[in-house]
Amino acid sequence: MQNLTAPALAEWLADTSRPAPVLLDVREPWEVETAKIAGSVFIPMREIPARSEELDDEAQIVCVCHHGARSANVGMFLEGRGFKQIFNLQGGIDAWSKLVDPSVPTY
Repeated sequence: MQNLTAPALAEWLADTSRPAPVLLDVREPWEVETAKIAGSVFIPMREIPARSEELDDEAQIVCVCHHGARSANVGMFLEGRGFKQIFNLQGGIDAWSKLVDPSVPTY
């Protein structure tokens, strides 16, 4: 698993010559209602073991949570299941709000 900063993710999403990653948001529903990155797929961390087959194991997946700890755990879990291109958003949605898009609320 590779760590990815919020500015690096913003550059990746803006680069139309590169396939966009799957943004896998593993936070709880109330957190997603508070703040989110547009285009994210939402699967709460507790549901990942039962729902990981919904994800393409060949896709580039960026795991997102509040600060980066839950998403790192999910990334390690997915790698253990054979997923090959997993990234963890360092600092999570909080870093995204502070460094990339201040219109996304912090909490």
